[in-house]
Order: sequence, then C-alpha cells, then structure tokens
Amino acid sequence: MAKHIFVFLLIFRSFTIAQSTLTQQNIAPDRVVLRSNSFRVQFRDAALLTPLAAIPAVFASAVDELTQNGSQGNSGAQPSSAQIPAGSSQPEQAPAQKPQPEGVSSVPAAPAAPTEQASPAQAVTPPVADESEGKQSKRILWVIPNYRAVSANAKLPPLTVKDKFWLATQDSFDYSAFLVAGVIAGSGQARNSTAEFRQGAAGFGRYYWHSFVDQAIGNYLTETIVPVATRDDPRYYTLGHGGFFRRSVYSVSRLLITRTDGGGRSFNFSEIVGNGAGAGISNLYYPRQERTWTKTGQKWVTQVALDGVFNILKEFWPDINHSVFRGHY
Repeated sequence: MAKHIFVFLLIFRSFTIAQSTLTQQNIAPDRVVLRSNSFRVQFRDAALLTPLAAIPAVFASAVDELTQNGSQGNSGAQPSSAQIPAGSSQPEQAPAQKPQPEGVSSVPAAPAAPTEQASPAQAVTPPVADESEGKQSKRILWVIPNYRAVSANAKLPPLTVKDKFWLATQDSFDYSAFLVAGVIAGSGQARNSTAEFRQGAAGFGRYYWHSFVDQAIGNYLTETIVPVATRDDPRYYTLGHGGFFRRSVYSVSRLLITRTDGGGRSFNFSEIVGNGAGAGISNLYYPRQERTWTKTGQKWVTQVALDGVFNILKEFWPDINHSVFRGHY
C-alpha cells in the first residue's frame, strides 16, 4: 500500500512542478504531456493542473507518518534524477528500514505509557543541607537576647514601625538588660571611671541607672527612631557560610552596611548616627566633667565597637550551638 501511495504522490508532485513551470514562462499549450517509464498522462488544458496541484499536500499530510518511518524504502520505486522534471528538487529519502512480514501494518505502534520506576538519574537526590546551619536562636546561652539576628538564607518581610518599636523594647527591658547594666556599673565603679558618682552602694546605684538609661536610649535610636526615618532594617542577617576570616569581615562590615526595608543595601545610619546621637543625649544627665567632646566620642566609639563584637558572636553562634552544645540552646 505504501508503494501505491508514494507513486500517486509523485505523480501529483510532477503535475505541480509542470504547472509552476508553465505559469512562470506564461505558456498555455493546448496539450501538456507528462511522461515516465511506466505511465503516460496527457492533458489538453494546462488549467486542469490547478485543482490537482492541491491534492499532493493533502496526501502528504495523511502519509507523513508512513514516509518518516521508511515506508518508501520497501517500495523499491525510488525515482531517478532523470524522472524528476528540471528545476525541481529531489524528494528527501527516508532511511531504509527492515522489511516487515506480510499482514503486518507499517504504522508504528503508539508509544508505551511511561512506567512509574524512576531512572537512575532521577533516583539520585541531591544532599539535603543541614537545617541547623546558620539557624539563630532567640537567646545566646539562655541569657543574651538575640532578637535582631536573622537565620542564614531566611526571607522575611520588612519590619513595620510597630515591629521596630517592639524590637527596641524587647532589647531594652529584657531581664538580661538589667543584668548587663549591673555588670557595666560594677566595672565602671571598680575602675572609678566617673569619679563624681563616688563609691559604695549609692555610687553603684548612680552607675547602674546611668548604664541602664544609656542602653535604652541607644536601643530606641538604633532600632526604632533612625531606622524608621531612613527606612533601614535594624536586624543582623547571618551569612552562615565561608571561612572564619570572611565571616568575621562580613560581621564587622554590617556596622557600615545594612539592608533597607525594600531589600536593598544602604549605609548603616542606624548604627553610626543612632549611637552618636545616643552619646550626645547622654550629656544631658551626666556630670559636667563628662560632657567634653573627648568623653562623648569615647562613648560613641565604645558602643559601636561593642556592637561589632556582638555581630561576630551572632554570626558564629549557630556553629557554636550546633558543634559544642548540640543545639540545646
């Protein structure tokens, strides 16, 4: 059957070529004769070729699957170059295929449905990263608040004004804030850093409330007031990967670079300007001898340096917690 279809298609292909040639040369003979070795067809009017020229396209669509699977290789009737009219291209030949037994259809069977068994490439799954890598906890060693630290690769929405205010409130009035103020007060009294406060319990009390107010003002300036004005994100985003030197440099650089509420990067006005403003405001309640430019600058630099140390601690805390404490904190 494939043999007959191919011959029929070849005949009408010849008709199409003949008509195209006559049309291009403006020739309208009374009789057009198409010859081959096995047949002779003549037409008295070349116009009859026009409706016939469309038939090969219809057949070509119908037998496309047959010709693609090498059915013309079974016919043994490949036309030679002499049988194809001049100016036409030789039909493309499909690769030969093994002859099929009689009674067996040359139409290829439908592809089998895919099995549920996965291939070796699909069966191999990439290693799953440890979820504890770069994961921050709310506290460091159960005491130090860690509310501002964001776990590595975490995608969080921007903080609202209320969120920023609550973040500063947590850091300022957490129970650990009272303990830290006591440590700073005891250290200052031992060094007699502010002689006007004197010694004894009364002197410790003066050191204590000054230290506590310094912390609260600094927290609200760096975590609420300035971030709201500049639309900065006051949180610390953990890097979580890389060597010690790279992560340490990243931690310290966060003192100068921070994220914005829109997800970009910006100069860290919250850290630098906020702590500077806090040091300046402290002159309102410190003794006159402590209100010099030198003393104010020392407070400013000291607070920024402490934040840098805490950034490094926050960066490596997930590793310490996982390796040393087995994630118990």
